[in-house]
Amino acid sequence: MDVDAPFVGFDHYKAFLKPPTLMPYTAALFLFLFLHSFFNILNRGRKKVSGAPVHGYRSPLEPTLLVQARFAADAPNIIRTGYQKFKNRPFVVRRYDADITILPHKYVAELCSAPASKLSGVKVQVANLVHRWTYSSFLEHSDLHFRVVERKLIPELHKYICVAKKEMEHAWLSGVPSPRDWTEVDIQSVVRNLVSQMSSKIFVGFPLCRDPKWLDLALTFPGDVNTTAFTLRASPPWVHPIIARLIPARYRMKRKIDLATNIIRPLVAKGGEKHRKSRHGEDDTLLDWMMNNGDEKETCLGEMATRLCLLTLASTHTTSMTISHALFDLCVHPEWFEILEDEVNNVARDLGPLETEGNAREWLSRLEKMDSFLVESQRLHPPILLSPQREAIVPLTLRDGTHIPKGCRVAWAASSHLSEPHITTNPEIFDPMRSYRKRYSSPNQRNKHLAGQTSKDNLVFGYGRLACPGRAFAAAEAKVLLAKFLTEFHFKLPEGRKMLDCKSADEIVFPDPDAKLMMRKKFHDGVWG
Repeated sequence: MDVDAPFVGFDHYKAFLKPPTLMPYTAALFLFLFLHSFFNILNRGRKKVSGAPVHGYRSPLEPTLLVQARFAADAPNIIRTGYQKFKNRPFVVRRYDADITILPHKYVAELCSAPASKLSGVKVQVANLVHRWTYSSFLEHSDLHFRVVERKLIPELHKYICVAKKEMEHAWLSGVPSPRDWTEVDIQSVVRNLVSQMSSKIFVGFPLCRDPKWLDLALTFPGDVNTTAFTLRASPPWVHPIIARLIPARYRMKRKIDLATNIIRPLVAKGGEKHRKSRHGEDDTLLDWMMNNGDEKETCLGEMATRLCLLTLASTHTTSMTISHALFDLCVHPEWFEILEDEVNNVARDLGPLETEGNAREWLSRLEKMDSFLVESQRLHPPILLSPQREAIVPLTLRDGTHIPKGCRVAWAASSHLSEPHITTNPEIFDPMRSYRKRYSSPNQRNKHLAGQTSKDNLVFGYGRLACPGRAFAAAEAKVLLAKFLTEFHFKLPEGRKMLDCKSADEIVFPDPDAKLMMRKKFHDGVWG
């Protein structure tokens, strides 16, 4: 054996110790330590409830930046473990852009009834959108989008459901595959396309609801907004002027807003004549109402186009996720296909097809088992884990002396609370008839525990003054589409898949975008479908 051989290896090792080679590592270490200290200084200025511990650190020496990165990638676990550890006291989770104080459930009623002048949901919404760089600053001062849903869509819910269903039937012909043999289908994309066209019919009417350019905008704009906002939230505000100009999705947003401006220009230009006249029937759109009821600034072309684009965030993707989750849950628990289909067929036999505002009310209300199934599906797959969220506009002192400083963001771990055994018996079990049984447990419960309803224990759609105004329409739209799918198709999971995987970005949860289902047409009495 060559006695010098070991020293050859040592010479190679010594090469890594030469000063020129160590310099990049030394520089990186100093840069890391500088950023660590800098971000710690920034985080000290963030407001939180006094005495609330920060959850998510693995050691006292762990850099805050790593904790924030872990929240971005694994918020469900951090929120769940924090809730279990600090169930009856406030605790803090650290997002890149904000510290969020998660409050015990006992404060829901007291705080969610507070006026917006003291505790604001809008401030949180526009901050989550990083409004300065996503063309959404006007939302902080205008609630026209909220008013149109609250004062027009919901009071005339069943009229608009019939309008949406009729448009769905048209979209179905070209947008839904009809395989006679088992075929793998991107069901999430199919559902999004249907919901987008149905929502467009209500917001902007015919023929725009069938314009390929408008539909593409409605489908892709939410993704561009979320990509832009999430990227900006991951960086400190002082670099936003630089980062914002480097995000391709932000430029796509701008192009789509410009496209929307050109598309709706003829509708807005005719506003003086067309929109001031009260119209009724199918073409009585939500755009009409906004043009009639908004002030001069709210109804200007640019702001109206941007508002319509931003409305696609709520009107398309959240509803689509609800329906997709329900279909995947049915495939995991296939014994419920026949039960829900029988319910749909019984209602159709008794009431005829859902066609008029008169029978829509009873049609949808009689889908009680489907409603209960949707409630359970959404319990297990909530679209957001921290709901509702508010920001203190003024310092607040609660009845028990807890102090919330001005600028503090607060939220509730809605999903974790709903999984408490004293709220939901055997929460780990998928039980689609929970709500059904609750409604029939006593006469005074018959109109409670419904899909889209809020309560102090179910905060999926928020609670109090700023609960999601369109939740009842979303639930009705989901029933209409599920009824159609159940009566026309068989579904099952692809070979080897046992359930739907969910992904998360901060506290937002969504189904795996690559997940697909197998489907085939049903054969009824010698007829397909």
